[in-house]
Amino acid sequence: MKIKSFLAKPFASYIYTKIRKGMATALQDQDQILSQLLKSGKITEFGKEHGFASLNNYADFKKAVPIRDYEGFRPYIDRIKEGKHNILWKGKPIYFAKTSGTTSGVKYIPITKESIPNHINTARNALLCYMAASGNTAFADGKLIFLSGAPELERIGDIPTGRLSGIVNHHIPKYLRANQMPSYETNCIEDWENKLDKIVEETIEQNMTLISGIPPWVQMYFDRLQEKSGKKISELFPQFSVMVHGGVNFEPYKAKLFESIGRKIDSIETFPASEGFFAFQDTQDGEGLLLNTNSGIFFEFVPAAEIFNDAPTRLSLHDVQVGENYALIINNNAGLWGYNIGDTIKFVSTDPYRIVVTGRTKHYISAFGEHVIGEEVEHSLLRAAESAGLRITEFTVAPKIQEGKGQSYHEWFIEFEDQPDDLESFALKVDQNMRDKNIYYDDLVAGSILQPLQIRRIRKNGFIDYMKSIGKLGGQNKVPRLSNDRKLAEEIGVYGMGSTVN
Repeated sequence: MKIKSFLAKPFASYIYTKIRKGMATALQDQDQILSQLLKSGKITEFGKEHGFASLNNYADFKKAVPIRDYEGFRPYIDRIKEGKHNILWKGKPIYFAKTSGTTSGVKYIPITKESIPNHINTARNALLCYMAASGNTAFADGKLIFLSGAPELERIGDIPTGRLSGIVNHHIPKYLRANQMPSYETNCIEDWENKLDKIVEETIEQNMTLISGIPPWVQMYFDRLQEKSGKKISELFPQFSVMVHGGVNFEPYKAKLFESIGRKIDSIETFPASEGFFAFQDTQDGEGLLLNTNSGIFFEFVPAAEIFNDAPTRLSLHDVQVGENYALIINNNAGLWGYNIGDTIKFVSTDPYRIVVTGRTKHYISAFGEHVIGEEVEHSLLRAAESAGLRITEFTVAPKIQEGKGQSYHEWFIEFEDQPDDLESFALKVDQNMRDKNIYYDDLVAGSILQPLQIRRIRKNGFIDYMKSIGKLGGQNKVPRLSNDRKLAEEIGVYGMGSTVN
């Protein structure tokens, strides 16, 4: 055992014990965090406008602070960019995390001195929990790669600004710097394909033990390595034992990733965002991610069907139920108050509080009243693919409203790794899975309001070429699973293989 893995063992055990103790105090911790946030926030412009000085509990807070998305915070962010202090949080942010929004354009999410440990320590804790639970500390002695955005930062209103992954790159502990791949110069390359070629060049001869990134871009890295070497990833990196992933559901990519590796390895799922690091996988045995209940974030939960209501039900952790689909609302020590992050989750356990991410509040299909969500389409496609022995590279779904003739339907754009022998039969299996999963969709098909879904095959690398065409190849960018309009469908349809099949 080498020095880093040797020293990691007792520290991992300490952190793991601390986190497990925190599972029992999650409710008290959340109550205390809200109290601390209000105490700190009352000196801010936002806190004065919303009467924080007179708020004594969560019920008072809900009445005083409405739910907002980024557009609701834009006037406050603009004031911070102008150089104003004490707007959303005391002083000024130490960073802006720059992120692309589907409706808001570029968003600037504040990160403060108080909130940066949430991002850094939670990533660390996810690895330490894995070490303690699995006993695998050896990967700490090898090379680690984090497929991320460029670490170079610009200044907006004199505040360092960049992608979250680039900001976090500046806070990687010194003891891991020697292990980190790729080089700083390579990480600063903006063009994803050029960057990927350079990453492959730098890493192909290294002892890679941990690889981290969004699954589709990890797969692209694996594909380039295989093209260059003609070998499976496990042959190139025999000590590779841990894959860390987040940003999208792992399941649609899992089979192809493990096939590329050549064997099954451990994986750690995380739930980070520019607004905070919300949850992480703390065990290899159970389902779900452990909610980060003691890290400067007070969580609220709105039943997903109510999120666009004028006065939706708002729940604290005290009142959540297993199996219910909730929109996730956060309040944090970066000055986000009643902030709708746009993700939906459901609890798979409340002892401890573990969640799964089910989709996006704005990524759904309800053109006919069916309200289909990401979790449902992923489940339906993956079950059909598993039974047919197929691997899916990427997919997205949109409604097709027929005008004048024929019934409307859901159109699925799928890039197959392996082409199905009978696409019509495969489409019917997916459709039946959807009907079993969503009773509203089932009623619409049974009532002949919708015809069964139809599949349009996308050519090899079609989704990659599409993302390249819109300037969103690599980094933290993701293909939306669902759209309630035809914009994405019309754009991705250009990369189709032929006629639609049902």
